[in-house]
Amino acid sequence: MDTPQPRRRREWTIAAGLILLALVPSIAGAFRIGEIASGATQTDANARFMQMPLPVVLHIAGALVYSIVGAFQFLPGLRRRHNGWHRFAGRYLLVPAGITVGATGLWMTAVYDVPPTDTGAVAFSRYVVGGLMLAFIALGIAAIVRSDYFAHGSWMIRAYALAMGAGTQVLTSGPALLLFGEPDAVFRLIQMDAGWIINALFAEWVIARRRRAARRPATITV
Repeated sequence: MDTPQPRRRREWTIAAGLILLALVPSIAGAFRIGEIASGATQTDANARFMQMPLPVVLHIAGALVYSIVGAFQFLPGLRRRHNGWHRFAGRYLLVPAGITVGATGLWMTAVYDVPPTDTGAVAFSRYVVGGLMLAFIALGIAAIVRSDYFAHGSWMIRAYALAMGAGTQVLTSGPALLLFGEPDAVFRLIQMDAGWIINALFAEWVIARRRRAARRPATITV
């Protein structure tokens, strides 16, 4: 039987892993905000951000809040011990941050002048992921309104998994970038989609485990 202390230690390990996954894109985002704030020299790589900074700043700030705070929302023990914080963080931090991330991601895909490798199929993938993320958050809100806690958690896990795609994409694209340089459009699509697909599959695995645990009969001691 799992005792409270090892279970608590395992939960904090999960939270630390999620924060580490978000670390590289968070550092890149902080660098981008610093670049905008300092009025860095405009280049082909940063021109769209320097000319229209608000969407990317909102996207980065929202992603930072969503990834860090969200890492603690799915820990059962922490949620039981601090349910008031769970509700507050979800309502006033995570939902606004998640909507901001999804909406600004869609806006930037539609409006920004992106590199050629990010057009076409990659842009389509971004539209799909951004739309699904917003839909999952809406479904999660609808589920909690009707007090369906399992569905609420499942939809929020799915939304969080898609949002964390940027972290996984560091792993799916970083090694190839170091070995072979900038990818063409096909490999860019594969690397980007791989990050989202891996996270989506992992989310479904976590949800399936939660479903099995919910169906498991409670142990009654006398």
